Amino acid sequence: MIKKLISMTIAPALFLGMASTAFAAGGGGEIIASDPTKHFDAKGKMPSKYTIESQNGLRKSLPFEDKRDFEEAKRGFLAAPDYKQIMAEAGHVAWDMGSYEFLLEEGKNFDSMHPSLQRQAILNMAYGLYEVLPGKIYQVRGYDLANISFIKGDTGWIIFDPLTTKETAAAALKFINEQLGERPVVAVVYSHSHGDHFGGARGVVDEADVKSGKVKVIASTGFMHHAVSENVMAGNAMTRRLFFQYGALLPRGPFGHVDQSIGKNIASGNAGLLAPNVIIEKDFETMTVDGIKMVFQNTPGTEAPAEMNTWFPEMKAFWAAENITGTIHNIYTLRGALVRDALEWSKQINVALYKFGQDADVMFASHSWPRWGNERIQEVMRTQRDTYAHLNNQVLHLANKGVTVNQVHNIYKLPDSLRNQWAAHSYHGSEEHNSRAVINRYLGYWDANPATLMPLSPEDSAPLYVEMMGGADKIIKKGQKLYDEGKYFYATEILNKLNYAEPENQAAKDLLADVYEQIGYQKESPSVRNSFLAAAYELRNGMPSGASPSTAGPDVIRGMSTALWLDFLAVRLDVSKAEGKHFVINFVTPDNDEKYLIELSNSALTNIEGVQSPKADLTITMNRSDLNDIMMGKVSFDDKIEEGKAKLKGDRKPYDELESMLTTFTIEFELIPGTLSGAVSIPSNNNPFKQATPADSSGG
Repeated sequence: MIKKLISMTIAPALFLGMASTAFAAGGGGEIIASDPTKHFDAKGKMPSKYTIESQNGLRKSLPFEDKRDFEEAKRGFLAAPDYKQIMAEAGHVAWDMGSYEFLLEEGKNFDSMHPSLQRQAILNMAYGLYEVLPGKIYQVRGYDLANISFIKGDTGWIIFDPLTTKETAAAALKFINEQLGERPVVAVVYSHSHGDHFGGARGVVDEADVKSGKVKVIASTGFMHHAVSENVMAGNAMTRRLFFQYGALLPRGPFGHVDQSIGKNIASGNAGLLAPNVIIEKDFETMTVDGIKMVFQNTPGTEAPAEMNTWFPEMKAFWAAENITGTIHNIYTLRGALVRDALEWSKQINVALYKFGQDADVMFASHSWPRWGNERIQEVMRTQRDTYAHLNNQVLHLANKGVTVNQVHNIYKLPDSLRNQWAAHSYHGSEEHNSRAVINRYLGYWDANPATLMPLSPEDSAPLYVEMMGGADKIIKKGQKLYDEGKYFYATEILNKLNYAEPENQAAKDLLADVYEQIGYQKESPSVRNSFLAAAYELRNGMPSGASPSTAGPDVIRGMSTALWLDFLAVRLDVSKAEGKHFVINFVTPDNDEKYLIELSNSALTNIEGVQSPKADLTITMNRSDLNDIMMGKVSFDDKIEEGKAKLKGDRKPYDELESMLTTFTIEFELIPGTLSGAVSIPSNNNPFKQATPADSSGG
C-alpha cells in the first residue's frame, strides 16, 4: 500500500487547483481499486460472525421493500458516456466511476458493508445525462461528488453548481451539448459556499465573460467570505482529519471505500473560484435570466453558512440545493467545522415546504436524485424537516433531563416513523455524532462533571489505567476476549488506553485495528465507516510520510480578505519567540484602499481594519495585487521589498521579528498514537508570509 503522503491529498489539494497526485479513495491521482473477493490489507479481517449477524438483522428490519428511490434515480435517463474515467489536465485520473463497479453485481450482499449503506452506494452509481423536466431541466450525474444541473433558457444553459473541478465540469458540459445540441452558458448559479459546488466554474465559463457581465454568476449573500474563510483558520488540522472522514488511503472495494453518501467521491483536478457578479441579498428575490423566472430563497445557517434554494414558478420545480438530499446531513462534520443549527435547518425546510412545496411537481438538488409528484415531494420535505427538528428538540429534551454530551449518542434514537423512511437516514451525518453536536452547540463540550473539565491528556492518564489493569498482556487477553464476543466498543475502551500508554506495542495496535474494522463494517454513515477503517489502516501500517510541496490556488487567494490573511498570521505565531516583544505596524494597500493596524502585544498578534497609528514603529505600503503574489508563494515579501513594490517606512525590526516568529504547519502529525514512523519533515520556511492551502469544504 502506498505510504507517501501528498501534503494536500484528496480534495483539499484539488479544490485549489493543484497538479498533485492524490492516492486512493479521496480524489483520484492513482486510483486504487482492490479485488472485491479479498481484503486489500494483509492484516485485514473478514466480517466477524457478530458483524454478519448484525447485517442480516438489518436486512430484515429496514424497509427494503420501498423501491421508490431506485425508480426515481433511474427516471429520465437519456445517455451514458462511453468512458468511465475523466483525465485531469496534469495527466492523472481526475474521476473514475469504473472503480466502483463491484457494487453493481446483481444480488450481491457485502457483509463488510452496512446494508443501508450498500443501498445508498448503489443509488449513487447513477452515471450520465438525465432529464428532470422534459425540454427544460437536465442533470449530469456521476461526474463528481455533486450533480451539475442545466436549465434550458431561451438562448443557452443556466448551470446550477459546476462541480469541483474544471475537468469534470467541462466534460459534463461537452456531454450534454453532444446529446442535446450546442448551447452557450449564459449564467451559473452557486447554490452554496462548499467547493464541490463552485470549483469547476472555469470548465464551463470564461472569466472575461463573467467580468464583463456577459455571463451572470449568481450566489447568495456572504458567499465569497464563506467560500474562502470556512477552512482557513484550522485548515491544516482539517486536511489531516480528511484522511479519516474521506478514507483517503482506502482502496475502492467492499473492505474499503464504497461511497461518500452524497456521491461517490470528490474529483481530482483543477479547481478555482470565479467571484459572483450577482448577489442575492434578501430572504427572497425574484429574477428572470434568459427567459427563466427564478425565486431565490436565502437559507443561511443550514448546510452551509451561505446557501440558497431556488423555485421555478413557471415550471413548478424546486431546487433544494444541499438542504434536502438523499440523506440527513452533518450537523457536525468529522473533518472539523463549526457546529450547524439543526433547528434552523428544519425551519428553513418548513418555509420552503409551505412557500413552494405545496405547488411543486418536481424537486431536484445538488446531490442524489430528483423526486416527482407533489405528494412525494411533500413527504420527503416533511421527513427531513421532522428529522432535523426531532434531532434538535429530543436531544435538548434529554439534556434538560441531565443526559450529557458523553451519553447522548448511546441514548438518542429516531422514532420508528422516521427510521422506516429512507430520507431520514443519516448517511452523511450519523445519529451518534449529530446528537453530540446538538448538545455541544447549546451546552459546549463539558458534561458538568468536574473530573472531565480539565482531564489529564490521554497519554498521561493511560499508563495509570494500564498499570491498574495489570499490564499489556492482561489487557490484550481481555481485549481479544471482548473482540471474540463481538463487544467491540468495550474492547476499544481498554485497547485505546493501552495504545496511548504503549504506542509502540504493535500487537495491541493490530488488535485495536481489528476492533475498529468490525465497527466500520457495521456503520451506515460512510464518514464514520471511513474513519474507523482509516484508523485501522494507520494502526496496522503507520501513517503516510514524506510531504510534498504545495502551492495555493490563485482564485482562492484573490478571494481571501486581507483581514483573514492577517488573522491566520496570528494563528501561526510562535508565542515562545514573541514573549516580551511589542510593536505596532501600519499596513496599507493603496490599490484597494485598505488600511490595517497590526499590533504584537502580550504574545498576541491582532489587527484592526481602517485604523492607523501615528506612533507606529513601522508602516508597510504595497498593493494588494502584489500581496497576492506573496500569499500564493510566487515571490517572497523580501523580493517585493527589493523590487520597490513593498515599501517600509520606519524601523524595519518589527518586520524581521514577525517574519522569524511565523510557524509553517505540516499535516505530519498523528491522529492515532504510535502511527508516525521516522522523523517529521520540517517544511521549508523560506517564504513565511505565504498563505497555507485551506482545507476543502467539498461535501459539507
